[in-house]
Amino acid sequence: MMLQKIRLTGLLCLLSVGLLFPASALAHKVNVFAYVEAGIVYAESYFPDGRPVAKGKIQVFDDQQQLLLEGVTDAAGLFQFKVPKVADLTLVITASMGHKNHFLLKRSAFNEE
Repeated sequence: MMLQKIRLTGLLCLLSVGLLFPASALAHKVNVFAYVEAGIVYAESYFPDGRPVAKGKIQVFDDQQQLLLEGVTDAAGLFQFKVPKVADLTLVITASMGHKNHFLLKRSAFNEE
């Protein structure tokens, strides 16, 4: 009986910790968004709390996973470049502490110009 109470208490503690810390895990997530305007791709990267990803590494891959270019975001989390190739492009952002995400810029976005 005592062992069951200890297990139940331990389980409740683990659940409590699990419920308290997901918010802090999300605080370290990184977001990236991109759009095309007049032959230029504009990328924006930020954390969920709105802080920009300054000095984040951006890599741009084509639909064959070939690296086309790379660069670094500015203090506002922005990065821009001329369209290197009309294809589905994947932008990968690597932020501080190795946090990473990607954005797929579809080929159809280039046709809207």
